[in-house]
Parts: sequence; C-alpha cells; structure tokens
Amino acid sequence: MIRKIVINSLIICVTLGVTLNKVNAQFKADSLTYNLKAAFLKDSLPGLSVVLVNAHKVIYQKNFGYADVGGKVPYTTSTVQNIGSVSKTVIAVALMKAIELKYFTLETDINEILPFKVVNPNQPDSKITIRELANHTSGIIDNPEIYSNSYKFYPKLRSYDSTAFGLLQQLGFGGKVKDTTMKSFFYNYLAQDGKYYSKANFGQGLAGGASTYSNVGSALVAYLIEIKSGLSYADFTSKYILAPLKMAHSGWSVSSVNLKDLARLYYDQSRCFPLYDLLTYPDGGLKTSAADLSKYLMAMINGYHGDKTLLDPVSFKTMFAPQFSKEHPPKNINLTYRNKGIFWNLYTNGTIGHDGDDPGVGTFLFFNPGTGIGGLFLTNKYLPNKQLIVDILVKAASCKP
Repeated sequence: MIRKIVINSLIICVTLGVTLNKVNAQFKADSLTYNLKAAFLKDSLPGLSVVLVNAHKVIYQKNFGYADVGGKVPYTTSTVQNIGSVSKTVIAVALMKAIELKYFTLETDINEILPFKVVNPNQPDSKITIRELANHTSGIIDNPEIYSNSYKFYPKLRSYDSTAFGLLQQLGFGGKVKDTTMKSFFYNYLAQDGKYYSKANFGQGLAGGASTYSNVGSALVAYLIEIKSGLSYADFTSKYILAPLKMAHSGWSVSSVNLKDLARLYYDQSRCFPLYDLLTYPDGGLKTSAADLSKYLMAMINGYHGDKTLLDPVSFKTMFAPQFSKEHPPKNINLTYRNKGIFWNLYTNGTIGHDGDDPGVGTFLFFNPGTGIGGLFLTNKYLPNKQLIVDILVKAASCKP
C-alpha cells in the first residue's frame, strides 16, 4: 500500500511539474506577444513577423498586421520581403565557403583578382585586402550620388503611391545608374577611367586604419566570388547556402520569387513604394520570409557549435572572431557597443547578429551563443530605431528554456 501511495505521489508530482512548465512557457509566450504588439503599435508598423529558434526548431513565432494594408492581406511567416543588410551575413558565409574552395584568403590583395586595378586616389600606395572589405575598413566607401541611384524600381509591376516614390526620388533614388551587372558597375565605380570614378568613392585613410560602413565594399566581395567561381553570386549562394537549407522561397531579385508572396514596402501605414532590386544586390537585396530566414538562423547556431552542413568549424570560428583589438581599433569605431566579425556584428551583450534597412524595410537577426537561442524580425516599413523590438527579443533569448 505504501509503495502504491509513493508511486502515485511521484506520478502526481511529475504531472504537476509538466503542467507548471507548460503554464510557465505559455505565460512567457503571452508576455512576449503582449510586448511585441505594444512595440508594433507604438512604431505604427504595417506588418511584422517575429520568430525565435533554438538549434533544432522554431520555439516562438507571431505575426502582426498586413503585408498589403489596402488589400487586407495578413503578414505571415511566409510573406517575402527585402531584408536589407542582414543580407551581408550571407556574404560572410559565401566568403568563407569561397576560402574553403581555395579561391583566395582573407589576406589576398583584391588587385590580384580584379580584371582592373583599384587605386585609392587619397592613398595611392595602400593595399586593400578581402579582410578589409569584410570588416568595412577598405577605404572603398559609398558615394551617395552614385550608390542611391543604382537601385532599380519596377513601377509597372503593381500599384504604388506616387507621393512615396517621389520622396524617394528626392532623396537620390533616381535610377540614374544604368549598369545591369556588378562587373560593369564596379569597373565604372573603381577603375580610374570608369565613368563614376571619383575621390568621393574612397576614404582618406590607409586601408585597415579607419572604419566606414560600405555597401559597395561589401558587394565587391561577392563580385570577387563571381570572378573566381565562374558563377553569378545568386547561383553561388543558391548552390552552397539557399538550396542546402531548403530556403525555397528566397531569391535575389523580384523575378526570382513569387510576386503574390511579396509584401508591399511602406513609407507609412498607407503609402507604399514600387518593388525594387539592388544593382549591388549582395549587400542588401535578399528577398526572403521569416520562415526561410529561421532555417538560416538555425544553421548559424548549429555552425557556431560545430555543425558542418554549410561550413567547416574553423570557418565558422573565423567568421565570428573579433576583427579589432581593444588596444588598437581602427578610427571611427566604438567598441563599447560592438566589435566586428567577418561582416557579422559581435555585440557586447553577448549576441551575434546584423540589422537591415532600406526603403520600406526594417529587419534584425541574431543569436545568443550561450543559450543557443536566436531571433529575427521583419517589418515592411523603415524603422529608424529598432531598439525596442531588439531589446524584447534579446531578453527573450537570454534565458535557456
């Protein structure tokens, strides 16, 4: 009789423990949803998708608002949109794969690969390496007179708000750059006889000596991969990243994804822009969904802990290694908030990630190596300050389940 009572008591305790864990998890999820909804409303976002993952599965997902406000089309984890500079983390993975394939090393001089010579007119004797492109210290910078004009808009594909598009054009998104390939663009931007060549395309300091965030420099890494692989960057990343991760709804151009899945990108809650691509598409042009991006995020978490699906462990270790010493950092960077890996940001709160911005785009992707939990969000409106949503997700990922 005593044995039976003990067994029954253990069963009750185990059942109660499981029930309490479920209740606690549901309470945390409800609290997270409440906080995210408050942020969604505060920032007047059209749509928002949020996902948390561990190394093996999605552990939380929630969607708010609309992919198409006028058509009342809900924003879901399957909604596809541009993700801005989160795309640069894909360049990082592609770069490490290219190094594994022995195309070059991080210390390779870019002039050993390019079919034309790059000379910084402000520092003509300065050598530029791939590492310096990957940590934004190359001295190749974004000339807004050229870079903004390299965006290609498609006003005939579907309706848009002419006022919103007019505002973009006033900001320099005029489509004046007519190149159709990265090959021609980089020649015209970087070669001394190129039609966009200017001192304004370059910084003042020696390569490696000053940090200046560079979309052009980032995309140049992808062009180097194209040269050595004989594949377009889109095909290279499809072969080595998107296809292995079964990211079937992701692509680098409007034509590569299903138009009906694409979110409208908004200036505010009612006025949207035309669809667009980037000429230097590797630096910010990936179009993907929260569902697909969660597969990528899980692969990064697993890779950090030794998984070989995408890269060898040593490549992941190199990609996430701090690039700058505290004693001798380059100019213009404050290591109080973050260091740099190979394109990735190494935040001092212990997380690794990257954010993204573009017209009608606000995104963030990160993971916490200590807890093995990562998160992301996509919204179809530019968000000047992402910190509220970022803080909510970072806090949610800071505790092991």
